[in-house]
Amino acid sequence: MGRPRKFLETDVVHSAGKAFSDHGYGGTTLEDLVGATGLGKQSLYNAFGGKRELFLRALSSDTADAVAALDEELGDSTATPLERIRGHLIKLAITLSDGGDKGVLFTKATVELAGRDADVTQTALQGFRDLEGIYRQCIIDAQDGGEVDEAADATALASFFVALTRGMEVLGGAGVSRTELTAVALTSIKVLPVLGEVPA
Repeated sequence: MGRPRKFLETDVVHSAGKAFSDHGYGGTTLEDLVGATGLGKQSLYNAFGGKRELFLRALSSDTADAVAALDEELGDSTATPLERIRGHLIKLAITLSDGGDKGVLFTKATVELAGRDADVTQTALQGFRDLEGIYRQCIIDAQDGGEVDEAADATALASFFVALTRGMEVLGGAGVSRTELTAVALTSIKVLPVLGEVPA
């Protein structure tokens, strides 16, 4: 009987994902992963099969976390749909400019590897579609509540917000200031076909 593992795979995948996010797939060495996870090289190979397999696990986990976080944030029934979207965008601008989180792994993986790696492309595209679905439902709720013109294309607007927020991640990672990112967030709300006043 083999010795039981003394680590949680979810913890290892999360730590590896942070390393991949910080350095990129190509820039992350096995030594980086050993340092990030606390596991030896052989343990990593035994548990995950190698760098690529661990990367794909981390990418899938990070994508699922991003989708779940957005779903929870935009599902808050204590605010109107437009207030939820506005609050989400402002929070993102602050988070991306505070020196901490510089965006999720699947956005960075898409920039680095999509089009060259079919597995990454598939995972990232599904993540974008899932995010789009959450934005779309919030926009439909805004239409049903009389905040947004019913004639507006909710799917196109949802895609706009996916592109906007992923772009904000890239800008935040490049060091764009909080003031600039906040201006981007507020401007995006103003271009919506809003009925009445835009949330202040």
